[in-house]
Amino acid sequence: MVLKAYFNLLSFGYTQSSSDHSLFFKHYNDSITALLVYVNDVILAGNNLQEIDHVKAYLDAAFKIKDLHDLKFFLGLEVACSKHGITLYQCKYALDILSDAGYLACKPTTTPMDSFVKLSNIVGDFLSDPTYYRRLVGRLLYLTSTRLDLSFAVQQLSQFLDKPTSAHLQAANRVLCYVKSCPAYGLFFLASSNLTLKAFSDSDWARCPATRKSITVSESSSEVQYRALASTTCELQWLHYLLQDLHVLHSHPALLFYDNKSAL
Repeated sequence: MVLKAYFNLLSFGYTQSSSDHSLFFKHYNDSITALLVYVNDVILAGNNLQEIDHVKAYLDAAFKIKDLHDLKFFLGLEVACSKHGITLYQCKYALDILSDAGYLACKPTTTPMDSFVKLSNIVGDFLSDPTYYRRLVGRLLYLTSTRLDLSFAVQQLSQFLDKPTSAHLQAANRVLCYVKSCPAYGLFFLASSNLTLKAFSDSDWARCPATRKSITVSESSSEVQYRALASTTCELQWLHYLLQDLHVLHSHPALLFYDNKSAL
């Protein structure tokens, strides 16, 4: 019944996004209303309050809903709005991770990883029970939704989920110490700014000290960089399609930064 009600939005003049099937939107003159669905949770946004009230009344008639009013919390994401813009962060989620790991009182560090440490599967003793490590890395992975400063460290830790060692756990604990130093870091979106899509692409080749293998299967550093560029380009194209659905003008090309001349 819930799914049927959502798809009946099409008869209300809504369009389902081809880029994200959980997103519905409606344009009328200068107004826009967007509805994002995740299982039984819904976010409504737009500049037409009458249309938003109309949709809420329809959904409430189809299946009883609980109106939580202004968005504050959604799937572990915290939202703070002001006249200057919107901030997304995961402070409570980060503190929950620290609490469950027993690291609320740990000494903070200024970086998530030691730049001189290269993780591998030949250093340290294998963990007798890798479940804790896997669960911790999984929770840190979701934290990167708003903490891009953790992305590289968590990506490195994710490569050793099959047979983690004490060295990997030590590196993961360092990430926790870094999170302790800044649990409320997040993303800030200005209310008024010139929209420019930018992306940064990089990859490695044969860096594993044990096997000399790459994360991406390739025969040269140029090829692995080129594949990384292609993957990043697909992400940029998806964002461009999403902006088109929302009628957000982005007339100039997206910028893609990388550091490999041979890939060019």
